[in-house]
Amino acid sequence: MKSARLVFALGSCLLVGASSARANEIFKFDSAHSTIAFKVQHMLGTAKGTFTKFSGTIEVDREHPEKSSVVATIQAASINTAIAKRDEHLRSADFFNVQQYPEITFKSRRVKRTGANTGEIAGDFSMHGVTCAITLNVQGLLPVVRPRAGASPRRR
Repeated sequence: MKSARLVFALGSCLLVGASSARANEIFKFDSAHSTIAFKVQHMLGTAKGTFTKFSGTIEVDREHPEKSSVVATIQAASINTAIAKRDEHLRSADFFNVQQYPEITFKSRRVKRTGANTGEIAGDFSMHGVTCAITLNVQGLLPVVRPRAGASPRRR
């Protein structure tokens, strides 16, 4: 995509603190309860969509958020804008070229708390054979509480 701005919600749990948390916790992306979405503004309006196949992990150090990390992989062919003909065109060599570049990746290099509930995740974003350094501004909504053994993750 020529001038696409992708927005990823990668990990609000990087920004919260809890005195009872262990030093490192690892969370896997749950595609049933997560969304990777984008919005592209162009001359005729705004196109919105999602990627339906993705994976990743967030490693959280609640006592030292700067030691936390994020790794994400998106299957480019899973793009869904709710218009099948447009999706096929986006998968073609004109845009994502999913045959040659099947994955979009992000790997954090630095996590920084910027406020009580905000932060920055700087890292390497790779798409279509090009890697760029980007910084994601993130906001934590609610503290994530470590689940009891055998229980599902929940929020406080």
